[in-house]
Amino acid sequence: MTPAVIQLAAEAAERRSAEVTDWGPRIAWVAGLLVFIAFVYWLMRQGWKWRGALQSDLPELPAAPGGLPAHRLALTGRYHGSTTAGQWLDRIVAHGLGVRSRVELTLTDAGLDVVRPGATDFFVPAAQLRGARLDKGIAGKVLTEGGLLVVTWAHGDKLIDSGFRSDRAAEHAAWVEAINLMNPSITTEGAER
Repeated sequence: MTPAVIQLAAEAAERRSAEVTDWGPRIAWVAGLLVFIAFVYWLMRQGWKWRGALQSDLPELPAAPGGLPAHRLALTGRYHGSTTAGQWLDRIVAHGLGVRSRVELTLTDAGLDVVRPGATDFFVPAAQLRGARLDKGIAGKVLTEGGLLVVTWAHGDKLIDSGFRSDRAAEHAAWVEAINLMNPSITTEGAER
C-alpha cells in the first residue's frame, strides 16, 4: 500500500468513530427539564385551587331527595363542566363542578338529577331550572354546532351553565324542549306581548 492510501484509510476511520458522549451536561439538561415540567404542573394545580377559593361563596350542591317521581327523560353520556351563565370560558371548579366525568341524567317533575360516577352527584330542583339550549362549547370542550346540551340553572345567587353530551346526540333536542317547557317564563314569553 502506498502512503496516500494508508492516509486515506486513517482519515476514513477517524470520520467513522463517534465522539464520546459527555453524560454530565446531558443529565443536567434532562433533570432541569423535568423540574421545569413539575413546576408548571404545580402552578396549574395552584391556579385550580385559587379558582376554587374564589368560588367558595357558592353554596353546597343539593342532593337528590328520596322518592323522586317517575322520570320524563333519562340519558347517559359525559359531563363536561359548569361555567358562569353566558360566559362559556369562566369555569366553575367549586364543589367538584369543574371535574369532567361520565353522567347519568334523569329529568323528573321534581327537577334534574345528575349522577356522576367518580365525582360529586347533585340535584337541580325544577324551580331552579332556567332553560336549556344546544351549543357548541363550554370551558375546555368545543364540539360541532349543537353537539352539547347546556342546561342553565340557578344556585344561590348565581346562574350556572352545565354542559352535557349524550351518548346519542339525537336526544339533545328532546331534552331542550322538556326543560324549557318546565320553566313558565320561557313558554309564556311570547304570550306576554
